[in-house]
Amino acid sequence: MQNSKRNKEISKSFDKSKEYTIEEAIKILKDQSKVKFVETLDCAIRLGVDPRHADQMVRGTVSLPNGTGKQVRVLVVAKGSKAQEALDAGADFAGFEEYLEKIKGGWADIDVIVATPDTMAELGKLGRVLGPKGLMPNPKSGTVTMDVAKAVNEVKAGKIEFRVEKTGIVHTSLGKLNFEVNKLAENTRAFLNTIVKLKPSSAKGQYVKSLYLSSTMGPGIKIIKDEVAVH
Repeated sequence: MQNSKRNKEISKSFDKSKEYTIEEAIKILKDQSKVKFVETLDCAIRLGVDPRHADQMVRGTVSLPNGTGKQVRVLVVAKGSKAQEALDAGADFAGFEEYLEKIKGGWADIDVIVATPDTMAELGKLGRVLGPKGLMPNPKSGTVTMDVAKAVNEVKAGKIEFRVEKTGIVHTSLGKLNFEVNKLAENTRAFLNTIVKLKPSSAKGQYVKSLYLSSTMGPGIKIIKDEVAVH
């Protein structure tokens, strides 16, 4: 009941039939954030692709220029000196067999897993556990690498991974709502630029169908199409 009343109040602060610039939408969401925790800026973009076809799968990574504002817990699955290298670079956890056993036992107190190629044969056996949680390392996202220090630094600095869902929508979070407007806008444009550059050559018709920005507890605000262009 309270949530419904609050959303009605927020809805009065903007015109649902209007499209806004990125900065305008962020200002509205910041001004109307009345909850007792720091909300996240979320983005939902609907693409004119059919993810059932491999050549129309849109997935990738982007390093947000101002970070996510979130403390990312990183596990590096590596052997010997590479595990120590990861810890020295700031990984929260690093090791091999002991962490495979922990994961098998249901442990998942992590946000990202980085792995060296020589551990993937064993780690891959946990695909049924890690896959649904979005934790399985992938060479395309830079999380399967021998350069574990670089991977840890990138993830800690604000590198995020995204992929289009079956419905053609990409959801992602772009920072905390207590960031300055210009910093959230920079993060948003960095993400959108990456999405545009990843347009599949086989995708026909309109690529970006709609774009909305919202906060964790707030409504979705439609963004004008002109904002979805490489800057």
